[in-house]
Amino acid sequence: MQDLNKVSGLSTADLLGKGKTQNTTTGEGFADALKQSLNDVNEMQVKGEKAMSDLATGSVKDLHQAALAIDKAEMSMKLMLEVRNKALNAYKEISRTQL
Repeated sequence: MQDLNKVSGLSTADLLGKGKTQNTTTGEGFADALKQSLNDVNEMQVKGEKAMSDLATGSVKDLHQAALAIDKAEMSMKLMLEVRNKALNAYKEISRTQL
């Protein structure tokens, strides 16, 4: 049986295959992390669109890699939409709180 502590230590970036580790002690702000995440999603979207256009024109060299790029782009967009939805729900909940 696999060690569950290894799974809980993974970040979303690890799951998306980024392989980068961010140091939280450097004081990186939430806005900077959000901008970096948006840039990463945008980069994956560009790669996914290129893979789709290569598939459409028949100039794809590796079908498996093209399919992976498209799936990564789709999953990263879904993840970003869920993060946005959770942030909006949190904002609405906070705004309903009476002081």
